Amino acid sequence: MTERALRLGTRRSKLAMAQSGHVADAVRQLTGRPVELVEITTYGDTSREHLAQIGGTGVFVAALRDALLAGEVDFAVHSLKDLPTTPHPDLVVAAIPRREDPRDVLIAPAGTTLDRLPAGARVGTGSPRRTAQLHAYARSHGLDLTCVPIRGNVDTRVGYVRKGELDAVVLAAAGLNRIGGTEELIGSLTLDHLPVDSVLPAPGQGALAVECPASDAGLVAALSALDDPHTRVAVTAERSLLAALEAGCSAPVGALADLLADDPGHGQAVTEMRLRGVVGTTDGSTLVQLSTTGPVPTSHDEAMALGRVLADEMLAKGAAGLMGERAL
Repeated sequence: MTERALRLGTRRSKLAMAQSGHVADAVRQLTGRPVELVEITTYGDTSREHLAQIGGTGVFVAALRDALLAGEVDFAVHSLKDLPTTPHPDLVVAAIPRREDPRDVLIAPAGTTLDRLPAGARVGTGSPRRTAQLHAYARSHGLDLTCVPIRGNVDTRVGYVRKGELDAVVLAAAGLNRIGGTEELIGSLTLDHLPVDSVLPAPGQGALAVECPASDAGLVAALSALDDPHTRVAVTAERSLLAALEAGCSAPVGALADLLADDPGHGQAVTEMRLRGVVGTTDGSTLVQLSTTGPVPTSHDEAMALGRVLADEMLAKGAAGLMGERAL
């Protein structure tokens, strides 16, 4: 008797379908069972308000979690940065697969990079985090730019530049990579990867979360084979920093944990992890940016502790006074 197909809950966007499709393929190979995608519409998909106004954390997640709890799907795939930092009592993130490129990219007309944007450039982004860091970068490099809040899928956002409605837009590199066909999508436009020294990504950016009911031990065990331990400890530290700052993804907070090797050019083992964090006002006038480096965490608790330590240092340097600055 053939086992029934596993039902994977996913948002309906092109990006969500693409990344869920990758996970579905991996689960089929692991389990030998068929996997079908179940499309679910979330509040974040239907609302036309900007994410900073509707509270970004959880707006793309709640409907998927409701479907899991109702038994309508067996597991779900989220962009990790969309997940609230507080775990759900009845659900478990069974796997965090290997992370994609965590960086942001700027898409602009041919030959135009961040440093070469024209005076008065209008840059589209729906993220207060990007807005804060882009404005800070502009201030420190003598650039003149304004961030314009936008929403929509990747095609829509790139279209703003192609039609000349905006001078540039900023997107996550991971999304472009997962959708594929980047060369065709971008065409003659320039794709400029922003260095993390200038623009730190959102905590967990580039990583996926594969979530299922905690009560289904068999499925938890099967999905856990997709887990990448290095990615998990890195994003756990980043999200611990976010939680300790008491901020959701609508707040201007960036974080990135780098895994460092003694001699990365010669295949040496990873020995240390560097965690960087930033909080800023969205006009870029004030940033608190700090980092800490230590041994690679060997447990969830150690990764959480690293994030809390850096958050405490940032709060002591004035981050607490910046957390209320969320306006675009």
